[in-house]
Amino acid sequence: MTQTDLDPCAIARRSVQIMATGSFADFEEVVHPAARNREDVDEPPASRGRGPAAFYATALWLRGAYSDLAWEEHDMVQDGDLVVIHVTMSGRHTGEFVSYGPDARPAQAFPATGRRFATTQSHWLRIADGKVIDHWANRDDLGTAMQLGWTPPSPLYLARMIIATWRAKRSAGGVRHPHDRQLLPRVAKGADRRADRRRVQRDPGGVSGTDLRRVRAQGRLRPKLS
Repeated sequence: MTQTDLDPCAIARRSVQIMATGSFADFEEVVHPAARNREDVDEPPASRGRGPAAFYATALWLRGAYSDLAWEEHDMVQDGDLVVIHVTMSGRHTGEFVSYGPDARPAQAFPATGRRFATTQSHWLRIADGKVIDHWANRDDLGTAMQLGWTPPSPLYLARMIIATWRAKRSAGGVRHPHDRQLLPRVAKGADRRADRRRVQRDPGGVSGTDLRRVRAQGRLRPKLS
């Protein structure tokens, strides 16, 4: 390695940049074999180990949910072996994003919305032997969720989240209650009912007699007809 390669700021900068498009070989060059990512408590099982493979697994997890990923650097500060980078992470939500619980099982799934986001983050990286050996971060996750429409979710998106979460848990062997299977038809039916009520509210005169009778039968809406 050259002296530039051993510069802590250069190493920290590259470790962030390769999250978007870097190969496993890129991660091996900048991530220490004993490196730990302290943010792995919300990430997939493959991200919870140590070393380049775990960091690369985190990158693949993000790439699977977001396209056009980028980290725009604003500020960088070094204090000995510790480097802090202030960035804006941006991307487009084109794939399902799954968050994980402390037990490394799926906790919540967010279906693709197609929306873009751009929120600030601060990444703290400790360097040893010319490589990243420790990482933790401060992120505006609430801002990201609001920009992507995760919170507050619309009734229809909430139904999609429930179904996606059920499927993610089932794929991981995490559906423990047989009543979950009975919940899905009720969730879908509830979303259809809410859509019917919204149509009546927007244009009572433009709704068919069949739709109007169905909405009235629900007992939740009594439109005034003149």
